[in-house]
Amino acid sequence: MLLADVAATSTALTATRSRLAKRGLLATALRQAAADGPDDVAVAARYLAGELRQRRTGLGWRSLATLPPPAAVASLTLTGVDAVFEEMAGLGGPGSAGARADLAARLFASATPGEQRLLRGLVSGELRQGALDALLLDAVAEAAALPPDEVRRAAMLAGDTAAVATAALCAPGPDEAHAALAAFGLTLGRPVRPMLAQSAPDVAAAFVLLGGGSSAEPATAAAPAGAGAGGPAGRALVVDVKLDGIRIQVHRRGAEVRVFTRSLDDITARVPQVVAAALAASADDLVLDGEALVVGADGRPRPFQETSSRTATRDADVVAAAAVTPFFFDVLHVDGADLLDAPLTQRLAALDAVVPAAQVVQRVVTADPVAAQAAFSGWVAGGQEGVVVKDPDAPYAAGRRGAAWVKVKPRHTLDLVVLAVERGSGRRAGLLSNIHLGARDGAGGFVMLGKTFKGMTDEMLAWQTRRFTELATDDDGWVVQLRPEQVVEVAFDGLQRSSRYPGGVALRFARVLRYRDDKGADEADTIETVLALAPRIES
Repeated sequence: MLLADVAATSTALTATRSRLAKRGLLATALRQAAADGPDDVAVAARYLAGELRQRRTGLGWRSLATLPPPAAVASLTLTGVDAVFEEMAGLGGPGSAGARADLAARLFASATPGEQRLLRGLVSGELRQGALDALLLDAVAEAAALPPDEVRRAAMLAGDTAAVATAALCAPGPDEAHAALAAFGLTLGRPVRPMLAQSAPDVAAAFVLLGGGSSAEPATAAAPAGAGAGGPAGRALVVDVKLDGIRIQVHRRGAEVRVFTRSLDDITARVPQVVAAALAASADDLVLDGEALVVGADGRPRPFQETSSRTATRDADVVAAAAVTPFFFDVLHVDGADLLDAPLTQRLAALDAVVPAAQVVQRVVTADPVAAQAAFSGWVAGGQEGVVVKDPDAPYAAGRRGAAWVKVKPRHTLDLVVLAVERGSGRRAGLLSNIHLGARDGAGGFVMLGKTFKGMTDEMLAWQTRRFTELATDDDGWVVQLRPEQVVEVAFDGLQRSSRYPGGVALRFARVLRYRDDKGADEADTIETVLALAPRIES
């Protein structure tokens, strides 16, 4: 299959907002790939989902700043491109940077304009075409004429959409396809996709989404003071503290332990404390779901970036010096018994039976939103990220952002100034989209804190395109520099250290709430205000 065919599908995906239309486009491309064989299906599935098969290629965003002129005729094949990226990923040692740059230059020179856009998006991880993994799985089901739930469950257990797509689309017939998907089961040592949570703006809204009542039941794990106050009888929900760490999935088979991240990377060698915790559990075979984070001497969690950098390193001295503490909130298998389809209450009972209480995520079980809010406030005051409210009767729906888990975080807001804006691509072509955010520095200037294109409605995009055209002072064809006059209110989840920005910090998950025409730039928040929100971030 030609890369140009996937590029054309990607372009069409960005041009429509219809989920049904996107699914049809994906299904058509997958059928086309299946006609060329399983290798093409595997690569096509990954590219259509916006990712490379290789976790790391060594190419950074800076290497994509200047591209060679595109080719006039499409000649690249999916398997050929995949082989080039595989060669890049395998390079190391002296001269590897130059060799990688040469490979990238030849690859991009052989790509048409549409293929260059696709490749740049795949390498940078910013292919904004709206083809989420869940949608791709539905497209696999449509292309193979299989029940969507059957495909989703296989993907959950395989941990790999490409493998499931290949099994479903390359089977000689429907009976063989069903059998191929049924062959994917929970296997110790092979990670499954983690269950995900949708979001709610506050605890009360989470209770409404899950149909919670208005009474409380005793907590089954330690909870902060004030949680668990009672009221009239009603349906109780599970309320877990949400830790600001990395998601881990721990597999134990006897004395062998493997630890995987949310993206299913194996980090066992980097987290000996997690391995020790798994070996201390009172079961020989286990699959645990939880979080791992660096905890300070005062018992409070360290900033997320410390956990992220610590779990990313293979330096033995750093691994030994900085402990990563695991906390578990679910169990999927215990000594031969798969618990994926069991209700949460049964899984929690099994978890409490095999893992010491100190390593179980704190929770309350309550039907009273007021009691849940008290738990939320206490945990957030203690440095935690928020809560996850859960349906006690729900099975473990791995790999899906379903309605059974709802996360709630405190919302921080700032009034910042738009310093520049980037030209949109795909469906936003012709519009000014991604905005650069700055806080006042107290000396008449501004300190950039990050970028965002989240939260913008079509009307907002049209308005800001007109507005920022008026404020433009320079334009390099991609980034438009602006007079720092327009104030925007943004919400964000937190701050992290950043060497990329002059203030040393960057906003996490910033999204636009509204433009503030009632405020001038001299009324925007200062960098001192921003830093005061993160007293534990060290320079």
